Amino acid sequence: MFEEFRAMGLALPRAVERLTWETQVTLRVGERIFAMGAEDDGAVSVKASREEQAELVAEAPEVFSPAPYTGRFGWVRVELGRVDPDELRDLLAEAWRRTAPRRLVRESDATGRG
Repeated sequence: MFEEFRAMGLALPRAVERLTWETQVTLRVGERIFAMGAEDDGAVSVKASREEQAELVAEAPEVFSPAPYTGRFGWVRVELGRVDPDELRDLLAEAWRRTAPRRLVRESDATGRG
């Protein structure tokens, strides 16, 4: 499922991958991270609002939890073996939208890619 996560994230406009901290694959738009995880971890972290994080954790605590280190900022940890792929795709798209420059988000909305 990690490869699906990676492919979903990299399909977003101008998304790139960078290995960080020797084991973490970070998905970025520009220099800003919108998702990250390690291939052998079984879970990834995705940028979200605190409100969205609270809703996800309340709705499905077996799938979502506050992310280590970044959870206080709203990031959510996603268990890859338990998440619906469509929900993961939506979470990644929303994380990208929170991170990408506004101009890029507008261009993406105009072309239907974001």
